[in-house]
Amino acid sequence: MHVISRKKLRDFWAGHADAEEQLKAWFHEAKTASWASSVELKKKYGKASIINAERVVFNICGNKYRLVVRINYTSGAVFVRFVGTHRQYDKIDVETI
Repeated sequence: MHVISRKKLRDFWAGHADAEEQLKAWFHEAKTASWASSVELKKKYGKASIINAERVVFNICGNKYRLVVRINYTSGAVFVRFVGTHRQYDKIDVETI
């Protein structure tokens, strides 16, 4: 998969150092993955929340943080849409961010 944008991840872990290793691990796994569907992704990440055909929410640091991505399974692109705390997550519309 082609992950866009790593910068959002780096910007987040710059202020939340405890998330750095898990976000780096997620990035590496996503980059080397070849998910064909949300069902396939869910097999690997059982605690991920499938919002719709394109949106997925990953729990980071034992659900301390949230990572929202939009995935185009056909083109193999993963767009990082949001990474933040639960308080920040509660203020967004996960389906449109």
